[in-house]
Amino acid sequence: MTEFTDAQLHRYARHIVLQEIGGEGQRKLLDARVLVVGAGGLGSPLLLYLAAAGIGTIGVIDDDAVDLSNLQRQVLHTTDRVGVAKVESAAAQIKAINPEIMVIPYRERLTAANVMGIIADYDLVADGSDNFATRFLVNDACYLGGKTLISGALLRFEGQLATFKAHVHDGETRYPCYRCIFPEPPPRGLIPSCGEGGVLGSVAGTIGTMQATEVIKEIVGVGQSLAGSLVIMDALDATFRKVKVKPDPACDLCGAQATIRDLSRHVAAKD
Repeated sequence: MTEFTDAQLHRYARHIVLQEIGGEGQRKLLDARVLVVGAGGLGSPLLLYLAAAGIGTIGVIDDDAVDLSNLQRQVLHTTDRVGVAKVESAAAQIKAINPEIMVIPYRERLTAANVMGIIADYDLVADGSDNFATRFLVNDACYLGGKTLISGALLRFEGQLATFKAHVHDGETRYPCYRCIFPEPPPRGLIPSCGEGGVLGSVAGTIGTMQATEVIKEIVGVGQSLAGSLVIMDALDATFRKVKVKPDPACDLCGAQATIRDLSRHVAAKD
């Protein structure tokens, strides 16, 4: 095992003294490769804390540019970067926090054509996207590609968080995928986007930070995984609910008679 430099020992001292992490756990973080989908409200705190934690390689994919309306919740970006590609802004901020991190920016939209090739290079995927099409695409690709997925979602004063690793069979334990909870995207227009319905900026900060914690737990192998549970936050009531979720035997993706064996339906949906 490569020895830590003096600077690394100083930077990560508060992790290393944690019995659950220690030097071995910090080395796992430094060796890890994590892809973050979206550099917006969820991606901002998620990327900041992953960089600070010492995740060695961070990929970030987003095809958008920083807009003034983003800054109410997307704390990764600054006013002087309005008009700059979000992935470029993200890379600059990550490097400012931790110059050791390798950042791989993808200024493109995640699609059925590129997703499998991109996620193949990473150990774990964290989804901070803001639309159902991308959430379902990422879920299906992660299952088919054997990647653990940490998923977050926001609307108004509420947030949701879950870990999906239906591809992992832990003895007799089986875990659900995203489709076990939500079999299909809702009809267009049924659920408003954040732009239509609004979102409290600090809710994005809370859920995105929790995503970072779950990423770290999965990499180091500590604590209880969120796989098999859905955390629901209501900021107005200051409550969190943790709901148990079982795999759906009839799930089209991970069920016994699964019909989704590739990403062709996502191509058809786009058409």
